[in-house]
Amino acid sequence: MSDTPKPPVAKIIPKQDTAHGDIRTDNYFWLRDKKNPDVIKHLEAENAYTEAMMQDTKPLQEKLYAEMKSRIKETDLSVPYKDGEYFYYSRTAEGKQYAMYCRKKGSMDAQEQITIDMNALAEGKKFLRLGVYSISPDAKLLAYGLDFTGSRRFTIYIKNLETGALLKDEVPETGGAFAWANDNKTFFYNVYDSSLRSYKILRHELGFDPKSDAEVFHEKDEKFDCYIGKTRSDKYLLISTTSKTTGEHWFLDASRPKESFRCIEPRKTGHEYSVTHHEGNFLILTNDKAKNFRLMSAPVDKPGMKQWKEVIPHRPKVKIDDIDAFETFWALSVRENGLTAVEIVDAKTAKSHRIKFPEVAYLSYVSTNAEYKTSKLRYGYTSLITPNSIYDYDVAKRESELLKQQEVPGGYKADDYAVERIFAKTKDGAMIPMSLVYKKGIKKDGSNPTFLYAYGSYGISIDPTFSSGRISLLDRGFVYAIAHIRGGGEMGKQWYEDGKLLKKKNTFTDYIAAAEHLIAQKYTNPQKLVANGGSAGGLLMGAVMNMRPELFKAVHAAVPFVDVINTMFDATIPLTTSEYEEWGNPNEKKYYEYMKSYSPYDNVAAKAYPTLLLTTGLNDSQVSYWEPAKFCAKLRAMKTDANMLIFKIDMGVGHGGASGRYDALKERAFEYAFFLKTLGITQ
Repeated sequence: MSDTPKPPVAKIIPKQDTAHGDIRTDNYFWLRDKKNPDVIKHLEAENAYTEAMMQDTKPLQEKLYAEMKSRIKETDLSVPYKDGEYFYYSRTAEGKQYAMYCRKKGSMDAQEQITIDMNALAEGKKFLRLGVYSISPDAKLLAYGLDFTGSRRFTIYIKNLETGALLKDEVPETGGAFAWANDNKTFFYNVYDSSLRSYKILRHELGFDPKSDAEVFHEKDEKFDCYIGKTRSDKYLLISTTSKTTGEHWFLDASRPKESFRCIEPRKTGHEYSVTHHEGNFLILTNDKAKNFRLMSAPVDKPGMKQWKEVIPHRPKVKIDDIDAFETFWALSVRENGLTAVEIVDAKTAKSHRIKFPEVAYLSYVSTNAEYKTSKLRYGYTSLITPNSIYDYDVAKRESELLKQQEVPGGYKADDYAVERIFAKTKDGAMIPMSLVYKKGIKKDGSNPTFLYAYGSYGISIDPTFSSGRISLLDRGFVYAIAHIRGGGEMGKQWYEDGKLLKKKNTFTDYIAAAEHLIAQKYTNPQKLVANGGSAGGLLMGAVMNMRPELFKAVHAAVPFVDVINTMFDATIPLTTSEYEEWGNPNEKKYYEYMKSYSPYDNVAAKAYPTLLLTTGLNDSQVSYWEPAKFCAKLRAMKTDANMLIFKIDMGVGHGGASGRYDALKERAFEYAFFLKTLGITQ
């Protein structure tokens, strides 16, 4: 008899649905009910099976964890930033899962004040996430939000930083957006509806019962989410309400919190714009007559579109992602040819220049800049081989000063590794950028284990950044590749639009083209190529597994959105209705048929699949645990191969996985061990 454990087999309980005259049977619909003891029993059986199948990797997991832990500076300090009289920073201590948030008055030589210690707050808790962390204008109060389940619902607490005492004001079930008014006693926050849509902005005054908080904005359109913020100038509160394709913004003098918000420009389908404040004007990024956005200016007292004047015209090859306004200059975050750049614009003349960066693939970004009146911009830079680095840029001198680079203990040398930027050509002629890193000395003979990652949705860009944990793969001979596929935002707005709605399959075929290119160029072969993606990237994993299973030796789909049809038909599920502009509304036949043609759960077939790891969290509010649970059950029933299929579900976390830094490393070690086991790499 074999000692190999048998995988759990989910009961088949047929449930029929009729859509567009099409009768669909869902045999595993019952797994949606986590209050059903049989569901929990099944999930626990999956965890037990995973534990048994990965038992032989325990020493390897421990080795990987030790390696990754040895490459982080356990006791460390973030770069302090100045806000008013104080310098704010966070620090970590050896052996502690979470950061401590601190400040010093006047200089970094002053006495430290710990504003909150996340380790103390996490005692006895499996999960803890910090949401809002906001100091009142007079620097005497701290508002902070905590989530103990991973559900993304935060309770706001107010701490008196002079006495250390918590105020009685405790606001539960908030959404994480927050802004102080200038009176130091009024703040605004957002709340979710039952489907986890941010649909209201409320106003709270200290000393009053939160149950009586005034509603100042109610977004009734289910495709829109609303948020609250404050301009860097501290003069205005801004409500932003946006869908995937349309925006609208409202403003209020931050010194008059009980007055009504005013609309800047009413929403118009397809018009996206964003707003910040500079002196007597609002600066507005708009896609009106500008697919990649242009910069406009309008007076605060008459901010409507009729008053908008162009400051920076549309540039077809340059997408403006964001603007940060300061008293004498603006910093534009832009993208060109798939690479990020920071563009400095003189506020008086509108003349501009860019900060120069040295590598072929990297990420640059505007970092924490709390003060409006400054002559310097703080920015960050990282690449696949350059640890995260924080700089101050002197705008007048055009000089950068390195303040701190992430320390990587253990003798890491960037010169030991090589970075490439290559392009894969698709059947429709698109050129897909790919960022690669590997240890120098590998041979392009088709024999290298290769890790291919991608996301490809919502216009989100996956930029080539540093990971000290990834070194454990590179030092074992891996090529690590990121495919910047359509559906993401790396190559501008059109790149995103060519990978959504009725063009969504481009995302999947782009990834396949990237895999084929790595094989054709002799980086690897199908028996050495592994695939990874999470959330909407998990959808990508499920789709390419169905389309081209022979291309990949192993796949890890994390918190995967694989049950597309059933989820998009259910408006009670968080985020569903707002997603119609990304995937389409399945109540319309053309979208239903197109979604059904790629939905991973609906396209599982009786054929051989790669070795597969599915991971999720029971409290995931973005992609429900039952999606990978159902996908796993259906694959077990239908696939014809004997390859390992394991499903790991954390019973106490949400979409982002473990919240503690050491727990997160253990998760990564487990995932890497899965790939190494599959590839037969034991050293």
